[in-house]
Amino acid sequence: MHVVHFQKTMEFCLRIHLFTAFISCIKVYAQVVKPVKHPGLQVLATASHYWPLDAVDGIHELWDQIGNRPGYINGTNINIVEGMVNKGIFLDGDNGGTFLHFGNYQNSCISDPTLCGPEGITFSFFWKNHEAQSRFAVASGGKVISNGFSVFTNPFGGYVEFYTRGNNHRWKADIKVPGPYWTHILFTWTKKDGLKVYINGTFTAGDTDGSVSDNYGDPYPDLVIGTGNNRAYRHYVTGAFDEFVIWERALSPIQISHYYNAAIGQAILSVTTPRVSKQATSTAPTVRATEVSPPVVSSHQEEVRSSQGPESMPDIGFLKALPNRTIPHNTANNLTQAFLKSVEEVLSSPGLPEQSTPVVSGLIETVDRVMEHMVTNLEPSPNSLISLGGTSFVADYSLMKFPENFNLLHYRFPTQGKNYISVPGEAFTMQSQTTIVGLFYHNMHNYYKEISPVKTRINEAADFKDHKIQVASCLISLKVEPLPALSVNLSGAPLIKIVLTHVLTKEQQDQVLNQSNKVFLYCAFLDYSSNEGVWSNEGCVRSEGNMTYSVCLCNHLTNFAILMQVVPLKLTTGHRVALSTIGYVGCSISIFCLAITLVTFAVLSSVSTIRNQRYHIHANLSFAILVAEILLLISARFDPGTLPCKVMAVLLHFFFLSAFAWMLVEGLHLYSMVVKVFGSEGSKHFYYYGIGWGSPLVICVVSMTSALDSYGETDNCWLSLKNGAIWAFVAPALFVIVVNIGILISVTRIISRISGENYKVHGDANAVKLTAKAVAVLLPILGISWIFGVLAVNTHSLPFLYIFAVFNSLQGFFVFLFHCLLNSEVRAAFKHKTKVWSLTSSSIRNINVKPFNSDIMNGNKEGVTPTKLNTWDKSTNSANRIDLSAV
Repeated sequence: MHVVHFQKTMEFCLRIHLFTAFISCIKVYAQVVKPVKHPGLQVLATASHYWPLDAVDGIHELWDQIGNRPGYINGTNINIVEGMVNKGIFLDGDNGGTFLHFGNYQNSCISDPTLCGPEGITFSFFWKNHEAQSRFAVASGGKVISNGFSVFTNPFGGYVEFYTRGNNHRWKADIKVPGPYWTHILFTWTKKDGLKVYINGTFTAGDTDGSVSDNYGDPYPDLVIGTGNNRAYRHYVTGAFDEFVIWERALSPIQISHYYNAAIGQAILSVTTPRVSKQATSTAPTVRATEVSPPVVSSHQEEVRSSQGPESMPDIGFLKALPNRTIPHNTANNLTQAFLKSVEEVLSSPGLPEQSTPVVSGLIETVDRVMEHMVTNLEPSPNSLISLGGTSFVADYSLMKFPENFNLLHYRFPTQGKNYISVPGEAFTMQSQTTIVGLFYHNMHNYYKEISPVKTRINEAADFKDHKIQVASCLISLKVEPLPALSVNLSGAPLIKIVLTHVLTKEQQDQVLNQSNKVFLYCAFLDYSSNEGVWSNEGCVRSEGNMTYSVCLCNHLTNFAILMQVVPLKLTTGHRVALSTIGYVGCSISIFCLAITLVTFAVLSSVSTIRNQRYHIHANLSFAILVAEILLLISARFDPGTLPCKVMAVLLHFFFLSAFAWMLVEGLHLYSMVVKVFGSEGSKHFYYYGIGWGSPLVICVVSMTSALDSYGETDNCWLSLKNGAIWAFVAPALFVIVVNIGILISVTRIISRISGENYKVHGDANAVKLTAKAVAVLLPILGISWIFGVLAVNTHSLPFLYIFAVFNSLQGFFVFLFHCLLNSEVRAAFKHKTKVWSLTSSSIRNINVKPFNSDIMNGNKEGVTPTKLNTWDKSTNSANRIDLSAV
């Protein structure tokens, strides 16, 4: 209740501020009123620290006018000069160690950006440079040895740099070094938006993402001007500085513009009206140009009474205070500009939070009512229309008054551009005087970032109540009096047509492009029927468009915008349970089968046929898959973001990459056996182990070094999808899949050709069947089934999800089935080993055991012609036998 009351009180106060500012514009007969404080001075008043650099006691002591933190001047080669704002300090660095020291800021945001909250920080100063040598203009160091910022110049240019040790990150923006004239340098930094540099109030350069850097910054937590923060740095700037200010938050572009205009003495308004000079207070810079009062025209009016309570609707009383007589065209133009300027001041007020949708909605309603009142009282012309239009920071506007029986074929606002709203001519009655107000707001949509679906009158959106709605276009408004005659239902005519292009942030664009999300777009309007602006889509339909624009048809007029709701596609509970069960059961079976496979290979390792390179590769692949699947089952027990989860994510990354690397080795070895023979067994052995275990280790080390924070931040302790770290797994996996697909195609072609030759020689008509079996045998060791994981990107490919779950969870089972249980060489070796055990256990030492020769390896008996499988050999070289024993 207290929060709601505070919000309503704040809304009331801000609207009263707007009303009071505008009422001052309509005093009678150009009466001079109390001047308005420049909004730039209001921005300065919110600073954390402010050194005017003109209140120097004995030219050795600096006084912080806001934060009460004194500093000092090191050196004697200084002069007080005419500054940009008041006085400035000139440092002669060529004749001694002279610089300004603003104190020690250990464990604070000023010297350690990692301690800045989400609000960030802003630094501002005026600089007149008198040299081109390499110098630090401003520098600050962190509490350890790697945090802080610096403004640095050299003969080729300059830059602003922020650096933090925690993630070895650096943000750097190049700037043009000022000459021997006053230049305003202001830069902001936040963890979210990075570094932004403004020169003379205009955005000049920035670095949103930063980069990994080994630059460890300054070891000292001091803040200095005129030299580097490093005490061993003995180079000093020759130049002048003025007006050093720090805000422990990032200023908005509007606030930066306001402050810069105030600092250089630029007036608030440009309209030609009476002005009154006013000196600044002792804590603010002296504005050289005079501050101005708003334009003054109007008749006798009542002020808004201060006795109104916060629960009342102040705009009603305000509208009563507006002039009820006709307003000349020029006067109306001045009033409109002054009013919109007042709206701009409210929006840029430091007390206005970002998520202040009730305040902004009330502000939009007030603007609509004021503009309607303005056009109603606009001085008419009996035989021609009266038009008043223009643009401001807040909105483009158009006020039109048509005489009775005017022939209006069609109306569109704005007349140019891709965003517009139009009314067909047949909707106008024109039986009386008609007024039209059009408003195209430039930035109001920025205040509607998180709209709760349950607080709207959009039934479709309420179905996804956990997913916030955002305004995805600018707001556009059209009011017509008397109301146009529109179709009751949306299938008839005439209807209002609204065309709006989508204004999406980078984050929103990524959400739209993500195929795992479903995007809902609504044609909506602000409904004030319940005395507060609530988004509704009643009487509107989205008729056409794509992800870049929307076309809406509506049967009423008001404020319109496109709303966007992004809903991640989720499987139903039944599918999730089914897929999870398949995964757990399949992995358990695979783990059991792989364990048997490894034990079998170990037991039979003394047999010559199992000692060859092919079975070494099978064993390594089985081990990598076995460990990866065991870790996968265990990982579900850890909470995301914890240290055990991060460790588990690193191990999962390594062993799954190793599994893919050994699949690649399987493919390369198969290629060397069937397609092209290259290298000796020994040389290939070295390369295979380098690929199988070495390459995953290198990839994991590089990935951890650059993006350790991305490990263990998701369910099942895997790599994060947010910053692209997942590509450290996806890219190598896709590479292996593509290479092995090529190898499989090459091998399949050879198998098909040899099968055809078998048919000619032996009359075997099962060539196709044999080829299919061969592909089935090769799939588990080549990892081709992982291609179904690429296809299973959303619930529209649900069959691929199930295929992927079955084949990949049972990959170990298929390896055991085809390359252990059904493998003739393994069975023969097992029989031979069993026979040896049997003979040994019976203590029969002298029996002549038949050697386990190559005929047995090939499944041939003495005196029997070779089987048709021997024709798989590409050459007489026995090393080229293909591991297709299961076929």
